[in-house]
Amino acid sequence: MEEKPRRHGHGQLRCGKRHGGGRQHGRVGVVLVADNMGEWEENAKNCLANCKIEIIDKNAAEKLVPHIHMPFNLAFYMPEAINVNSKYYLNALFLACQNIVKELSASSFGKKNLCLQKKSVYELRELEGEYDAVIICLGAKADLLPELAGKLPLRICRGVILHLQLPDKIGEDYPDHGPSILSDAWLAIKGNRSLYFGSTWEWKSRNSSSNVSTDEASDALQELLPKASAIYPGITSWSFAGARAGLRAMPPLTPHGSLPLLGCVNNILGNDLKCKYWLLGGLGSRGLLYHGWLGKLTAEAVLSCNEQIIPSELTSWKNKDSRP
Repeated sequence: MEEKPRRHGHGQLRCGKRHGGGRQHGRVGVVLVADNMGEWEENAKNCLANCKIEIIDKNAAEKLVPHIHMPFNLAFYMPEAINVNSKYYLNALFLACQNIVKELSASSFGKKNLCLQKKSVYELRELEGEYDAVIICLGAKADLLPELAGKLPLRICRGVILHLQLPDKIGEDYPDHGPSILSDAWLAIKGNRSLYFGSTWEWKSRNSSSNVSTDEASDALQELLPKASAIYPGITSWSFAGARAGLRAMPPLTPHGSLPLLGCVNNILGNDLKCKYWLLGGLGSRGLLYHGWLGKLTAEAVLSCNEQIIPSELTSWKNKDSRP
């Protein structure tokens, strides 16, 4: 069964995209599917206090983004949403971890160490005897480890993201502090004359290169531009400036939705292991949404050697009938 990318008429509201700059300007989600307006409105009413969602009409939306097209005169504005640069965020996250270790070492907890080691690992057995626990976080490449090959129910999908710029003296600048846009294609705004938008879905692709060929970029532009221009017509004046790509590790479809894969995998790897191996994967390009919660769950499970801490919906993939 193939899963198509979720349209933002399906009630899915998120407060982050991973591409573009870090300038805060909010986000507008345009309703595309009339049948799901009720679900959108319910999400807006029950939003978190620190992720405010406002229901707005066309007039209010056009004050944010002139000439924005709204098929059903209804949109959702998240004024505090931001674009996150993954590389900068991860660097800051590691720095925060280092600072916590320093604070703990200076307290009554005793000296703590946090080390970042960069080395190539081709088989999990290489780590035997060196660590008490190993957490496998390899995304779409997790099943390239020989011990996990063919044992993870991941559905691999390549996605291309395009970078556009507005040429000098052509078209209308994107408004200062104008919001990014969620629609059939998403637009992450980075200044008045630069934006990123995406994304394509190429199922079963194993091409993990971030580089995009001329033909692949052209195909992506032909696919995505009509979707983007249907909401923001002004994008047709913008010019292609580059493209990047990556692989998504999509989890399996279940009655509960597409949920990440967590848990101890020693029962899959074998019983003669001294080290405890854990998996945190199948985030399906939603790592920004999941990572804090799932990271905490996994850490607690690892430290207590208790997989029961993790909700059963996230470990049920290990049942024999649910594996490939």
